[in-house]
Amino acid sequence: MTFVTDTPLGELTIEPVDPERDAALLQRWLADPASAFWQMSDLSVAEVHDYLTGVAADPHQDAWLGRLAGEPVLLAETYDPRHVLLPGSFDAMPGDLGMHVLVAPRAPGAEVLHGLTDAAFGAVMRFCLTDAPGARGALRVVVEPDARNAAIAAKNAAAGFRVLRDIALPGKRAVLSLCDRADFAASPLGSVGTDAAPLASHLRPDLADRAHRHLVAKAIAELAHERLFLPARADGTNAEAAATHDDALEYTLVAGEATYRFWARRHLLEHWIVDEASITRTVAGDVARVDALEIITDLQSVLAIPENLLPVYLEELSSTFASACAKLEREAARITPDAPSLATLLIEGDPAEAFQAAEAAMSEGHPGFLANNGRIGFSLSDYERYAPERGARMRLVWLAARREHTHLALGGDQTEDGLYGSELTGADRAAFASRLRARGLDPADYLYLPVHPWQWEHRVAITFAADIARGDLVPVGTGGDEYQPQQSIRTFLNRTRPGRHYVKVALAIQNMGFLRGLSPAYMRATPAINDWVADTVHGDPTLRAHGFQVLRELAAIGYTGDAYHRTSTPNPYRKMLAGLWRESPLPRLREGERAVTMAGLLHRDAAGTALVTELVRASGLDAAEWVRRYLDAYLYPLVHCLLAHELAFMPHGENLILVLKDGAVSRAFVKDIGEEIAVVGTRQLPADIERVRAVLPDDERALAIFTDVFDGVLRHIAGILAADGVLDEREFWALAAETIDRHAADHPDLETGVDLRSATFAHSCLNRLQLRNTLQMVDLTDQSGSLIYAGEMANPVARVRALVE
Repeated sequence: MTFVTDTPLGELTIEPVDPERDAALLQRWLADPASAFWQMSDLSVAEVHDYLTGVAADPHQDAWLGRLAGEPVLLAETYDPRHVLLPGSFDAMPGDLGMHVLVAPRAPGAEVLHGLTDAAFGAVMRFCLTDAPGARGALRVVVEPDARNAAIAAKNAAAGFRVLRDIALPGKRAVLSLCDRADFAASPLGSVGTDAAPLASHLRPDLADRAHRHLVAKAIAELAHERLFLPARADGTNAEAAATHDDALEYTLVAGEATYRFWARRHLLEHWIVDEASITRTVAGDVARVDALEIITDLQSVLAIPENLLPVYLEELSSTFASACAKLEREAARITPDAPSLATLLIEGDPAEAFQAAEAAMSEGHPGFLANNGRIGFSLSDYERYAPERGARMRLVWLAARREHTHLALGGDQTEDGLYGSELTGADRAAFASRLRARGLDPADYLYLPVHPWQWEHRVAITFAADIARGDLVPVGTGGDEYQPQQSIRTFLNRTRPGRHYVKVALAIQNMGFLRGLSPAYMRATPAINDWVADTVHGDPTLRAHGFQVLRELAAIGYTGDAYHRTSTPNPYRKMLAGLWRESPLPRLREGERAVTMAGLLHRDAAGTALVTELVRASGLDAAEWVRRYLDAYLYPLVHCLLAHELAFMPHGENLILVLKDGAVSRAFVKDIGEEIAVVGTRQLPADIERVRAVLPDDERALAIFTDVFDGVLRHIAGILAADGVLDEREFWALAAETIDRHAADHPDLETGVDLRSATFAHSCLNRLQLRNTLQMVDLTDQSGSLIYAGEMANPVARVRALVE
C-alpha cells in the first residue's frame, strides 16, 4: 500500500522500491558526490540492483521510493534495529524502527526546489511514526549517521532527534540518535503541514485522569497513615486506626463539601493501598472530577497548611502531577521500559546501561511525600532537559573560582591534581587554562568548580554577575563528558566514563520542602566525615561480611567570595556555588552483578507491574528467601551500625544502591553521607566532624530503624509483595524480626538500651512537615527537634505476637 502525506511542496507518496524499475535511477543518486556518506558511490547498476533485491528479501529491512507530484525525490530504508546493523550497540525495544533517507541530488541544470529536503525528511518521519494507511506505525525512530555528516545532524535535530552517544559501526563512527512520536510532533519538521505542534503533549485528558487518580489515592493513603483523618467504612462498621484486612473494603472520606468513596486494603503500620480506579468524588451530592489539587483544597481545614504557603504547596503538587503525566506518556511510547524489561536488564544488561535505565524509569519519587516532584523554578524545557525521569544527558558548566575565595576539601587519600586529573580530561584542563590565560589570568590562582547548566543560566550569570565581572568567577566552558541526572536531581553519573565519580552540584530550585542548594560551609567537613564513616564501616568485620560499603564523598568545593557571605545572617544565596564528588558504585561491581537504586523496589510501571515482584520471579528463589537476602544486605547492617557504632544513616530508597546477582540482592552501598548521617551517642569523634553528633535517648535512637527503615521503606515493599500475592506481609515482618534476632544472637556481648522489638514506637510524620512549612521542612541544624509525631505506632516486629495477628 502506498503512503500519502501532504507537504508544503504538495502531496508526497512513499511506495516500496522495485529493483527492476528503480536500480538505474538510484545508482545515479548514489554515485553523486552529495551521497558520499552512503558509501555506495562505486556501485554499478547491476550491483545496486542486487543490493535492493537483497533488501527486499530480508524480512527485517525494506527500501522505499518517495515521489513528489509523481516524480521520484527520495530513497528511504527502514530496518528492525534488533536484527540489522545495531545489535550489540543499541538496546532496541518493540516499536523501534531504524531509518536512512537520501534526498535526490539536484540534476545539473535543474531548477532548485527550495524546501525539498525538509519536505522529504518530514514525510519520511511521518511515514515511520504514524499509524496512517501504508505507514510503518513505529513508536521510535533510531538513526546512526556518520559523525562527520553535519548536514544530516542539523536535519535530525530539526526533526526532534536526541543524541544518545557515538558508536562504532562498519566504515564509520556513528552518532546514535533517537526520536519518538512526541519529539517529532513538537519539532519544527513535525509541525509542518499540521496543526500547531503540541508543546506539552503529556498534558492530555487520558493521562491526566490516571495521574490525578494516582495522586488522590496516595493522598488518602499517606495522610490517613499520618492520622490526619480516618476514612469511615461505607457499611457503617467501626473503622479502627490500626485495623488490617487483605481483601478490599469500601470506605468514605468526608472532606468539606466533598465526599470521596473508594475501595482499599489495609496493612500493618497503618498502611493503606487504595484502588485508584474505584475513587469517586461528589460535591454537594453532584458527581465531580477526581483531582489531586482539589483534594488538598477539600481537606484544607484538616491539613492546616498556612494560608501564605498553600499556593506554594499547590504549585509543588501541580508540578508533581505534570511529571506523572509525562512519565505515563513516555512509558506508553515505550521510551521507558516496563517492569519486566527492567528486570531483564538488571539481570542480563550492560551494568551501566541497566543501572541508568532503572534510574530514569522510577515513576513515584519519594513513596511517602505527596508533593515530591515540585521543582519550582524549572520551565517545561528545563524539565525535559534535566528531570531524572527524562533520562537525558547533559554536560556540566565549569567555573574557575579564585583560590583565595574557594575551599577545596579532600579525602585523606586524595590530591588536587589527582582529583582534577581523573574528573577532567587533559583536553578539558588545557582548554580551561588557555581561556584563563587569554584573559590575562594565571590558572594556578584558580580552582575548577562544576555547575549545573540551569544554575549557570538562571543564577550564577545573574545573581553572581559582580563576581564574574571582577574575575573571581570565570566561566571556562563545558566539559567533554556527558552526565545523567539521578533520582536526587542534582547528582549526576558520568555516562561518558561511567567509572568516574558522581558529581553533586547546587541547584536553586524549590523541591520537597527545600531549596536544593549546597552549603560551602558544610562542604568543608564533608570528606572528613565520609572518611571517618567509611573507616568505621569498612573496618568492621560484621559489615564487611555482609558486603555493606560506603560510597564516599571524597572531595568538595565551595565558593564564598560573594557579597551574600558577608551578610549578618545565613541565607539561601550562600548555598548556590558548591559541589562534591562521590564514588560511583559501578567500579565495585563484580562479574555478573548489576546495581539499582533501592527506590526501584518501590516502582510500579504504568500497567501496575512491580519491579520487585518481577525480580523475585526472575531470580528463581522462593519469595521468603529473596526477602531474607534483601534484609540481610539492608536491615542487618543498619541495625549493626546503630547498635555497635551509634551510627544512624538516612537509608531511604534513593540513598541505597543495591547490588543484584541473578535478580536477587547480594549486598548494598550507602551514600549521601555528609549531610544525612548522625552519631546518636557519646562515642569519641575527631574534632573536625563533631557536627554530626546528635545525642539521643534510646527510644529516639531506635527511630533510625523504625521511622527510616520500617515506615519509610519496608512497609511499602511489604505492601507491594502482599498486594501482588508474592509474600504475605506477616511472613515479611517475621523475616524482619528474624533478622533483628539473628543480629542479637550473633553479637551477645553487645550492650545497648535500644529495643527494636518494643511494642510500639513514636509515629514520625513526613507530610505533616511539608504541610507545616513547604519552604523549609526541618531545621538542618536540629533535625530531631523539627520532627512532628502523631502518637505511637504498633511495631510489626514486636515481641507481643498479638500485634502482628
